[in-house]
Amino acid sequence: MDTDVQPDVVRIFDTTLRDGEQSPGASLNSAEKLEIARHLAELGVDIIEAGFPAASPDDLAAVRRIAEEVGTADGPVICGLARCVRIDIEKCWEAVQYAAKPRIHTFISTSDIHLKYQFNMTREQALERAREMVRLARSLCADVEFSTMDAGRSEWSYVAQVCAAAIEEGATTINVPDTVGYMMPEEYGRMMAWVIENTPGGRNPGIIWSVHCHNDLGLATANTLAGLVAGARQAEVTINGIGERAGNTSLEEVVMSINTRKDYYSFGTNINSKHIARVSRMVANYTGIPVQPNKAIVGANAFAHEAGIHQDGQLKNRETYEIMTPESVGLSDSKLVLGKHSGRHAVKARLRDLGYALDDDKMTEVFKRFKEVADKKKHITDADLQAILSDQIEGPTEYFKLRGIQVTCGQLDMPTATLKLEGPDGRIHVEAAVGVGPVDAVYGAIDRIVKVSNKLLEFVVHAITEGVDAQGEVTVRICTLDGEYQTFGGHGSDPDIIVASGKAYLAAINRMLAAVGTEQIKPEGERAAVSLPGAD
Repeated sequence: MDTDVQPDVVRIFDTTLRDGEQSPGASLNSAEKLEIARHLAELGVDIIEAGFPAASPDDLAAVRRIAEEVGTADGPVICGLARCVRIDIEKCWEAVQYAAKPRIHTFISTSDIHLKYQFNMTREQALERAREMVRLARSLCADVEFSTMDAGRSEWSYVAQVCAAAIEEGATTINVPDTVGYMMPEEYGRMMAWVIENTPGGRNPGIIWSVHCHNDLGLATANTLAGLVAGARQAEVTINGIGERAGNTSLEEVVMSINTRKDYYSFGTNINSKHIARVSRMVANYTGIPVQPNKAIVGANAFAHEAGIHQDGQLKNRETYEIMTPESVGLSDSKLVLGKHSGRHAVKARLRDLGYALDDDKMTEVFKRFKEVADKKKHITDADLQAILSDQIEGPTEYFKLRGIQVTCGQLDMPTATLKLEGPDGRIHVEAAVGVGPVDAVYGAIDRIVKVSNKLLEFVVHAITEGVDAQGEVTVRICTLDGEYQTFGGHGSDPDIIVASGKAYLAAINRMLAAVGTEQIKPEGERAAVSLPGAD
């Protein structure tokens, strides 16, 4: 266990794979979780909360695999979450023990409303349960984190009492979360300072205080920074701020606030911020949750200037309206032009500059797709390259592969789509369908071939770059109709927006098949129960 607490370094605890995956609509398979974990390690996060092992056998297996493959001696701490329940803690240890630096994170609520209505416990019972379960966790693992859930609506003196008991039993990281995003920044800062000062053992060497804030009132980042100023030295965050309800504290906002205002904050982080944009895009593509254009740091408009006075100042001196550079978060301002005459070496070099190291097989896939796009576009931008990578490298397992789309549409004709898909057995399937529009027709044709029950929940489209030849990027979310209401996201890009739409929908279906099993594919002749907008 690392007990060297550096007062000027904030540990970044990333919970994208646990709290982030609890976002409505987010669903990640084990391979996707592993790939995100690898990129989080490259980003420089100190702790990865890889999942909730007791939640399901799949989650336990995913956490174990991350522990084995990412949790190396020079890598991050690999953490699993567990309720203050014996079986949870034992399952958590079963998964994380394979990491060089494992951690068990256990929690219980301290608010009266949670204890009465959710846990059916008295304060005394919760205190004793916390003490007993931290002791158990500590007997298994040298690194134990304890959280007082819903501390923001708890009596401060009781929070301090429970934290003291956890410290006595061996917890070395104490998290005081604003679980429901209730507190104001100044209030949260005062609470953190008070609890740290009034918890017996809270100032012991080796004890790290942590903050975990939710964004229900849009204050997660402000509250997290206030808690750090008050003395906490671990920030619990997610990529793009994804998470339950309105989300968690955004990693990129906290890190870049600290980096940008070094004159104000007396601490830093170990994050290599030049990887932020790349990891942000990966998480958005895998979860199917797009980043809003005006999102701080990683939104499409974060470094865009439209007002004339802003553009004038920007041209004269970038610092007039930019408090950080695009390059500082991994967005390129490169003027290197790539096109249909560019060779494999030039493309590979540009990808390397963007932070992507591909093996020969993956490079072959990407270069083939690059040439296809370059035949349709005069110039290929970095955004185009990243979109190509998202499709070719970050896509789901392809049970069904798109082999061709032909669409007829317009005011005089009924929109019709003919689709060619390659199935899991290698057979080619061709189907046609009509719809209220070309996208609806494409999705109807896919449904006729795949025959799996689902409902389209969301369809988002935007252009990656400027110009009439820009690639279109589409994100969709679908859900199962089996009563469990599982949701899956898909992403697709192409200069032809109809093709991009087909790719996105097929990616979502492939993710669903990876989760629920290919046995859900209906036999020939049966029709799936699908529901599409306008198809009723």
